[in-house]
Amino acid sequence: MSDVNDDAVLKTLLDRLLRFRLPRALELKKRVDGGECLTDADIDFLKRALEDARDGQKFVSRNPQFHALGAQIVQLYEAIVSRAIKNESARG
Repeated sequence: MSDVNDDAVLKTLLDRLLRFRLPRALELKKRVDGGECLTDADIDFLKRALEDARDGQKFVSRNPQFHALGAQIVQLYEAIVSRAIKNESARG
């Protein structure tokens, strides 16, 4: 795939991340850090977000300037899920 196509896909992925995924993920992080559990809609969102991340991985891997960002997003999702599991376990 050409660099032009990669640029267009990366722009679209970045736009989706900044406009939709990141704000919602940060809101989820705040909620789970406050002790809340994830709703079914939250879990669906995370599944779709992870699918997007997996689909975009080939573009990110070919563009090293996005490696750190990709790693940070994965760490954010991991932190949300880990904390949500703890919260769910605490509820018993």
